[in-house]
Order: sequence, then C-alpha cells, then structure tokens
Amino acid sequence: MSTSPDAPAQPPAAADPRPPRWNVTRRGWTVLLSFVLVVGLGLVGGFVPVPYVSLGPGPTYDTLGAVEGVPIVQIEGEQTYPTNGQLRMTTVSVNDEISLFGALGLWVSGRYALAPREEYFRPGETEEEVEKQNTKLFQDSQSNAEVAALRELNYPMKVIAQQITAGAPADKVLAPGDELVEINGKAIATAEKVRESLAGTRPGQVVSVKYQRDGQDKTATITLGKATDFGAEAREEGFIGLGPVDRPDVPFKTAINLQDVGGPSAGLMFALAIVDRLSPGDLSGGTTIAGTGEISTLGVVGRIGGIPFKMVAAREAGATTFLVPADNCVEARENAPDGLRLIKVETLKGARQSLEDLKQGRPVPGC
Repeated sequence: MSTSPDAPAQPPAAADPRPPRWNVTRRGWTVLLSFVLVVGLGLVGGFVPVPYVSLGPGPTYDTLGAVEGVPIVQIEGEQTYPTNGQLRMTTVSVNDEISLFGALGLWVSGRYALAPREEYFRPGETEEEVEKQNTKLFQDSQSNAEVAALRELNYPMKVIAQQITAGAPADKVLAPGDELVEINGKAIATAEKVRESLAGTRPGQVVSVKYQRDGQDKTATITLGKATDFGAEAREEGFIGLGPVDRPDVPFKTAINLQDVGGPSAGLMFALAIVDRLSPGDLSGGTTIAGTGEISTLGVVGRIGGIPFKMVAAREAGATTFLVPADNCVEARENAPDGLRLIKVETLKGARQSLEDLKQGRPVPGC
C-alpha cells in the first residue's frame, strides 16, 4: 500500500526522560550485602588494633662481643684477659601494634603468644613512657651488674648518697655523691647497712654521720624524722631521707654499650662478662652459653618474665646451655627446646662456679 505524498509525516516518539529502573533480585541484594560485610570485616581485621600485645623470641647479644665494632662490655684502665666462646643475653620481642588478623596469624604460628595490653601498659600510659621506664631498668641492671661483678672479684666498694629527699632530715647536711662511712656509730659497707644502722631508733632521735665529700672526712649530726611525714612507708625507726647505692671504689672504668634494649633481665649475663674479662681463664669453655636473670648489687639472681621465648632465641643462636634463675626453673623445664641444657642459678657466685664445673665435666645444678 502506498502513502500519499501530501500526507503529513508522523513525529518520532519522545524519549522517556526517567532513568531505567534497576531490577535487583532478593539474591542479588544478599550477594551485595555479603560483599559489603566481607570488605568491612577485612578492613577492621586488617587495620584496627586489638587490645593485646604479641610476645615472641627477641634478638640475642654476645656480651663478650661487639655491636657495630664497639665492645658491649668495655673496661678501661685495668688489665683484661682474652675470652673464647660466647655469653649471650636474651630478650623478648613485644609488639603493641597488631590487628585482629595479625594477632590470629601470630597465635596460629605457635611461635608467639598474646597477652592483654594492660599487663604491659597501664591505662593511659603511652608506649614512650613504658620505653622510658624500661630504659631506666636497663641502666640500673648495668650498674648492678658492675657492682656485683667487681664485688665477686673482691674489688673494694663504697656507698654513696644517690638521692636526698627534699626537706628530709638528711637534706642540707648530706648531698648526692657523698660517700657514707658511718651512721649511728655503725660502719656502712653496703647500701643495705644504712637502713640497718637505724634499727631501734625513733623519730626525734639524734644520730651521728661520718662521710666523705671531695676527698675530705666530715662529721655531722642529724635529727631523725617520721617516715610518713615525707611520703615514705610507715616504719617504727627514725627516718633519714637518704637513698644510698653501692659503687665500686676502683681507679678504672667499666662501660656497657648496648642500645635499644630495655628491662632488667640482662644483669646476670653482663656481670658474667665483666668477671670473664677481668679474670684469667674462660667461663664459657669455648661454647655458646646463654642466660637471663635480674641481678642485685649483692649478686643475687632474680626471677624474670618471658623465659620460654628467651630459650627459643638462645637455641636458635646456637646456645647449648642456658642459665635459668632458680625461681624460673619450673617454667623453663616445661618449655625447654631440644638440645638446650638448663642450669639453675641463684647467685652470681653460683653461676660462675657452675660454668667452671661444666668445663671440667663436674655435676652442675639443673632445673
């Protein structure tokens, strides 16, 4: 059928201005929602930190060796002796910034453990504050190790006033750095003797003090106070307000050079290294000895934390013997890696004797 040329043309249909409608099925919405949830969980698990820290084996250091060419234990002005073998201090790595997935991965590995963050960081305490405290503990362990080692080798000691409580009876009489000779008629041979010298006294009692300042002998009297008046714990004896410390009275200098390590548990191994450097013979017997333990100025070895991780680190560093503080023996025995012999240690003197016995094939105390 033909169309007349005079008939008007039909206009084209106008386009619908409305956007096309998405027809999403219930299954589609389920898939979409699941995808969003998976992405959200992945972001939370991968980036949001959890209130836990991870604990694991940390680096070890040969206290008879050097780090970047600088000896860890350095003694100037006194004869030292060559050493053989290694005396390794051990550490625990603590990671505070871990995500949920990271924590799960560390836990599944079996090499690390998780612990609540509040066990290592008090509420409101920053990581920088904890690091500062650990650095102070590490510095104290170095001082204690030096005193314990030189006392073990029978070098002379002295007791000095390290801190004076502001406004306390000792203030204005003694000064930090004064060497304490006698208090209340009793000789001061160790820092512990200061408190012992006041046994039986009472607040208000006058006691005599003999001390040295700048090489000069001095004598003074001090009227004892009441401990609680100066923020100290209650006690029956009189209060002097003095913080004493033991220091070697020697003409040579001992320095421990090790950075980025905190805590007090390296004291035993530092002390053994100083003893080894200053005495003939060789404590390690040419082997790799590792260990841990806080140490007092009197050479008493104290309990530490994280010993399972320290033993793993020691074994991986090639150690065949591990020195264990006596109070850690049960935990150490239950977690000791294969091939690592445990020696129970209570004092620096005992540790030194055990290493000598080990070299000679004699029995040593085990855990």
